[in-house]
Amino acid sequence: MFGMFKKKNEQFIPVMKGKVIAIEEVPDVVFSQKMLGDGFAVDPTDGIVVAPVDGTIAQIFPTNHAFGIITDSGLEVLVHIGLDTVDLKGEGFERMVEIGRKVKAGTPIIKLDLPFVKAHAKSVITPVVVTNKEKVKSMEINYGDNPTVAAVVEINN
Repeated sequence: MFGMFKKKNEQFIPVMKGKVIAIEEVPDVVFSQKMLGDGFAVDPTDGIVVAPVDGTIAQIFPTNHAFGIITDSGLEVLVHIGLDTVDLKGEGFERMVEIGRKVKAGTPIIKLDLPFVKAHAKSVITPVVVTNKEKVKSMEINYGDNPTVAAVVEINN
């Protein structure tokens, strides 16, 4: 009974090595204006995209440019690798897990040919967004180069 008053938090790690930036800095209005939800983004320095949180891989787009994770607490998380990367039709992206797999934060999900994507996409900045924002009570982001924890999300009960 007393557990119902306990705070429930989810810690997010950066999805790639690089600089964690504000979602408002993403050069795409869908993300910067939080149309899909709130979160953060990573300006990457390497091409291994990992799960930001523990959960189940709910979706991987056929082009491998984006994937979704559902956490045990019910957060729905979208990771969109780069901007306008759907136009690459999967070139430069290699899937490392399948839909339905339980993963831990840090599990490699997509291998990215970073130089190729940098040369052919609008941007490699990678938004990480909680799409069911009604579940989020608060979100604290740790900006800068390679933080251990990128965000802490307090979940509404």
